[in-house]
Amino acid sequence: MAQNFRRYTANNVGTSATSVVASNSYDTVIGISVANITASSIAVDVYINDGANDIYLVKGAPIPSGSALQVIDGGARFVLQNNDTLYVQSDTAASADVWVSAVDDISS
Repeated sequence: MAQNFRRYTANNVGTSATSVVASNSYDTVIGISVANITASSIAVDVYINDGANDIYLVKGAPIPSGSALQVIDGGARFVLQNNDTLYVQSDTAASADVWVSAVDDISS
């Protein structure tokens, strides 16, 4: 069976929650990288809204200047269901670039 690998990006994420992935099926997220693009340390939140609740993967995670946070590591994966949305937010305006790798349309 062929796999549908996808990438999702967001540039200059700041103090407003930014939707990076809006799932319309069963998708498996296999990687999330959040890079600090500023000269100062930032703190970021990465969370999923399931239509009713915000579920945090990290909250207030510090990222030093010039560094990146790998939110998923060690082979971990998680599934987004239909209507789940992955958000990223920073405590500093225009401070983070985000890259998400996923497998789209996983069949049961």
